[in-house]
Amino acid sequence: MGERKVLNKYYPPDFDPAKIPRRRQPKNQQIKVRMMLPMSIRCNTCGTYIYKGTKFNSRKEDVIGDTYLGIQIFRFYFKCTRCSAEIAFKTDPQNSDYVVESGASRNFEPWREEDEAVEKEKKKRAAEEMGDAMKSLENRAVDSKRDMDILAALEEMRSMKSRHATVSVDMMLETLKRSAYDKEQKIAEELDKADEELIKSIAFPGSQNYVRRIQDDEDEDLDEDFGQSSSNPCKLPDDNLKGCLST
Repeated sequence: MGERKVLNKYYPPDFDPAKIPRRRQPKNQQIKVRMMLPMSIRCNTCGTYIYKGTKFNSRKEDVIGDTYLGIQIFRFYFKCTRCSAEIAFKTDPQNSDYVVESGASRNFEPWREEDEAVEKEKKKRAAEEMGDAMKSLENRAVDSKRDMDILAALEEMRSMKSRHATVSVDMMLETLKRSAYDKEQKIAEELDKADEELIKSIAFPGSQNYVRRIQDDEDEDLDEDFGQSSSNPCKLPDDNLKGCLST
């Protein structure tokens, strides 16, 4: 039990590590690695979609005789999460991507199509400029004009930003306070004007447009006076009094 935790071992004086037999391993031995799926694929056997980022155990090996600018290409084998069918894909250092070899098909990715279109356009332009000096000159003129337009737009944005930068926070707050004060003053003036118009529309006693309203008691007195005057014409007020005296 005491030797179980010993850190140092005894080496005799005549120990020669070169005499230890070494185990010969195959040249292209597969290594088990734990990795995540770098793209979304669809299994050809069961049709299951396996999404990007799915973790799985895989077997990695070197692709014999296939390199790109001295960069070794690796092949990975893993199994479908549903039907356990084997799927293989390898690295693509030329495009900084991966290529599905067998067992599945890669899902459509729109950004890859855009990148491929840009790459095709570059190759087409390089092929056109290969034997035509005038075409190369025209393309350079178009590029310089585009660069000048971009610089002009950037300069305009900088000038606009500098104009906005001159406005400080204090100035903005002062402007907001002033606008709020002006708005309150305008509302107060409108209310004062409405009050003045309301006051002018009301006719007070003593004014030219004042009309005195006859009360109910006065109406009854006038009716009684009118009835007496009809029965006795001599009891008429003022105007009829003169007629009675003349008779």
